[in-house]
Amino acid sequence: MFDAFTKVVSQADARGEYLSTAQIDALAAMVADGNKRMDAVNRITSNSSAIVASAARSLFGEQPQLIAPGGNAYTSRRMAACLRDMEIILRYVTYAIYAGDASVLEDRCLNGLRETYQALGTPGASVAVGVTKMKDAAIAIANDSNGITPGDCSSLISEIGGYFDKAAASVG
Repeated sequence: MFDAFTKVVSQADARGEYLSTAQIDALAAMVADGNKRMDAVNRITSNSSAIVASAARSLFGEQPQLIAPGGNAYTSRRMAACLRDMEIILRYVTYAIYAGDASVLEDRCLNGLRETYQALGTPGASVAVGVTKMKDAAIAIANDSNGITPGDCSSLISEIGGYFDKAAASVG
């Protein structure tokens, strides 16, 4: 796992080049927006249980067959596994937000997840819907302007959405 700085330096080093002005400017912007990034991670982390519960309620409301007898989330054990997986995906998304890089999400969470779900007979499309619902809830919480560092957060919110989109695409 690389943070954004290590990744940029590593790529420049592999090419035998200095950092470009655009790369330096992008890293400077990331530092300048560091408090916003930490605010977003803190808000998502502080509300993680509510984000997962809300997404699960909405998913099961739309797809009740998942919690019906024979469904993939039927029985307490399977429901707990489903919620655990959603929580894990959300946790790794927060790591990616904090680092400003998706590699930790990809390497430690998403790599092989689709194959695991296929082997278990878990409907990937339903998991992807759940991730999208977590995205909506997390962005609503992170984008609330009350009590956070002032300024334009549109690129950070877009970045956060991208991490959730990457997760949904990898399991769907």
